[in-house]
Amino acid sequence: MTRSGDGSAGDADYGAIGESYARFRQPDPRIAVRIGQALGAARTVLNVGAGAGSYEPGDREVTPVEPSASMRAQRPAGLPAAIDAVAEDLPFPDGAFDAAMSTLSVHQWSDLRAGLREIRRVTRGPVVILTGDPQRLRRFWLNEYAPEVINTEARRYPAVDAIADGLGGPVETSVVPVPLDCTDGFNEAYYGRPERLLDPAARLSCSAWSFVGAAVQDRFTRDLGRDLADGTWDDRYGHLRTLPSYDGSLILVTSQPA
Repeated sequence: MTRSGDGSAGDADYGAIGESYARFRQPDPRIAVRIGQALGAARTVLNVGAGAGSYEPGDREVTPVEPSASMRAQRPAGLPAAIDAVAEDLPFPDGAFDAAMSTLSVHQWSDLRAGLREIRRVTRGPVVILTGDPQRLRRFWLNEYAPEVINTEARRYPAVDAIADGLGGPVETSVVPVPLDCTDGFNEAYYGRPERLLDPAARLSCSAWSFVGAAVQDRFTRDLGRDLADGTWDDRYGHLRTLPSYDGSLILVTSQPA
């Protein structure tokens, strides 16, 4: 397995794009509730691809794993230090944890099946994966302005069936509604606040944007800026500004042991 200069595993270099995460990618409490419910009564929880600590439950004993040095450095002082390791080679014995979780991380694993096999190996109870369903991405208005970004996300997100097959056991999948004022700045968090994506730092916090060139970003900001100024965006999508939540591509996959 290859890693980037700061240790990131997968296809994105978080040493280059991760600086703005702490500012734009704040865990949303409503999404956190869904994750907590899926974890059930687990006391010890493994968090794989833990990043800066988003969605780590504060009322449980969490062991975070994160291969990116820049992301480990952004973890708040009150959270446990993350272990430098990758999903595909977890340094824990079989059945070491009551439950495991991974939030918006599986698309970064270089070997999905190996990572899922490992996370199931070390977990006695539920494995909870927050991810994106590539089949649901193109309903988002961003597909009109930057289809290259949506295509990138669709290519990177693993199919839900692949996650279920890799984990084994009974699997439940549910759509997680994205709140209108969502504090976790992935692309769909701005479904009703399009102006936010005109900020380059907001886009930098969504790794898919790092895979498209400057020409795509320039065209996006020009076209969206124009359509916001002349009312075209609001004519087409203005109803989203008051929609309390959006059922987009965000999903929760929960696997119980076989």
